Amino acid sequence: MKIAFATNDQVHINAHFGWANKIDVYEVSPDGYQFLNTLRFEGDLKEDGNEDKLVPKIEALADCTIVYVSAIGGNAAARLIKKRITPIKARSEDDKITDLLEQLVKTLKGSPLPWLRKALQQKSSSFVEEEVGV
Repeated sequence: MKIAFATNDQVHINAHFGWANKIDVYEVSPDGYQFLNTLRFEGDLKEDGNEDKLVPKIEALADCTIVYVSAIGGNAAARLIKKRITPIKARSEDDKITDLLEQLVKTLKGSPLPWLRKALQQKSSSFVEEEVGV
């Protein structure tokens, strides 16, 4: 599954979703994790009431299961959830991306928590629907 992280320094989960100009994407499985790419967003991303500027960001995350952020507005969170992407707020801006990735790998090796199982099932079912053309 693909997991995204809103980050200012590519080490910590320390960027607000709407304001983030970089979002790192990783592939995570029970066997480990691998960095895939950094999504970059330009322009004035600060809060100004223009919700349309979220559209490219949400579209770029379409194949992600989870996006970790330091903060996120209610409208952006609702839009992600509607696209079956689970937004999760980090405990602090000191949370390291690699620590979270290692924790996810361990969780996937064992028995994922109910919320993670649900997120994984939603992504799987939406993929099947797209492939079959439903």
